Amino acid sequence: MSNKIWLSSPHMGGNELKYINEAFDENWVAPLGPNVNGFEDDLEAFLGKNVKVAALSAGTAALHLALIECDVHHGDEVICQSMTFSASANPIAYCGAIPVFVDSEPDTWNMCPDALKEAIEDRIQKGKKPKAIIVVHLYGMPAKMDEITALAVEYQIPIIEDAAEALGSTYKGQACGTFGRFGVLSFNGNKIITTSGGGALVCHTQEDKDKVVFLSTQARDNAPHYQHSQIGFNYRMSNIVAGIGRGQMEVLNDRVSARRAMHDFYVDIFKNINGVTVFSEPESDFYSNHWLSAVIIDPEVSGKNREDLRLALLKDNIESRPLWKPMHLQPVFENAPYYGGNISEKLFDNGLCLPSGSNLSDEDRNRIEKIIRSFFGI
Repeated sequence: MSNKIWLSSPHMGGNELKYINEAFDENWVAPLGPNVNGFEDDLEAFLGKNVKVAALSAGTAALHLALIECDVHHGDEVICQSMTFSASANPIAYCGAIPVFVDSEPDTWNMCPDALKEAIEDRIQKGKKPKAIIVVHLYGMPAKMDEITALAVEYQIPIIEDAAEALGSTYKGQACGTFGRFGVLSFNGNKIITTSGGGALVCHTQEDKDKVVFLSTQARDNAPHYQHSQIGFNYRMSNIVAGIGRGQMEVLNDRVSARRAMHDFYVDIFKNINGVTVFSEPESDFYSNHWLSAVIIDPEVSGKNREDLRLALLKDNIESRPLWKPMHLQPVFENAPYYGGNISEKLFDNGLCLPSGSNLSDEDRNRIEKIIRSFFGI
């Protein structure tokens, strides 16, 4: 069988070991140290806007702490984009709160401003003003932040940006993850850069960052003994893991370029295939890192469906994956409120994520193209 072509595999840059070895040489193995500080500094410089970044054990941990900082408690409600991975919604449940899911719009596949407005007004009318809005930049595509931010300001509800898939993406020249009160980043093994596992919370004040770091290190009070006045968490990133991140930051721009080149590769393949649309920026205000390239296949026009294409690729040991199944369709959230139409459902039914890694070779691309062209009979 041919070698496996993964959907999105880790891609090392070369200098990761330098930072890891420095940590071992200096015995900085604990969850603090120069690599953690350096990685945070690198991220802050990359994102701009004078943000403050707290490096954490996972993007999910970052989102959990963001909700805590937004004063989310048991019985509260939090609006969340339905078209996303479960990690966007699970921390709401960690807090004992209730997710209120909102449909997507067809341009960016992200939170629909109209459905968001409907959700906010209806929840307020029902006596439950949402405590936060979690908007996701899906597959690296920026959401319609002007419209979403305007609603958040109007109703005085803080935004938490799930930019786990969007490091390197911008909206109107501003980095994704820097629009809301908090932004969430992920460095999981399949992300555009990786620390093997890890994440970060983007803050706008030193006070917020200090509170997040305090909570992420078990909320230990300033005392010579171990004293705790509030519940804390073991969420801080280790100095070893941060060393991988420092090496990865050196090649981040190259990784974005490579992912965007994969998107262009698919645009070229599908340009003459009727009924297939490659997920692309709706206009120049949106700049996607194209973490994952995806297509929508209209079975009525193309005579094909996304599942058959997935299986054709799999037969040649090529990984692809349906789009995220919307959260309001997940059994675990079946009783949660939902606002909007069926855009996210249609996307899930007809969408497929294609191999998008920055380390794919020309041989890999030739194999992918051969299967796609054979599948569509071109």
